[in-house]
Amino acid sequence: MSTEKRTLLTVITEAAVEQTLLRDLDRLGVRGYTVSDARGRGSRGVRDAAWGEAANIRIEVICPRVLAESALGHLQDRYYADYAMVAFLHDIEILRPEKF
Repeated sequence: MSTEKRTLLTVITEAAVEQTLLRDLDRLGVRGYTVSDARGRGSRGVRDAAWGEAANIRIEVICPRVLAESALGHLQDRYYADYAMVAFLHDIEILRPEKF
């Protein structure tokens, strides 16, 4: 089995910012992403996703490292001051590299 290295960018944030954030990722050159509902507890309390204002999402992007770092920098500059957001990078190995 032959794999190639890529980076997984994971973003956990408020659902209210989803559409704006996805437009930004598209503009930055991200080719695809997965969005799912997220629940949890952190410094801003429990986010139980019971209603829109309390809902969180998890966005996952697989891409080259340089693009992941650029997107992470954009998130920090554009969203961190005003939104509950956690974002992190993982080095991963993938099959079908042409997809990412």
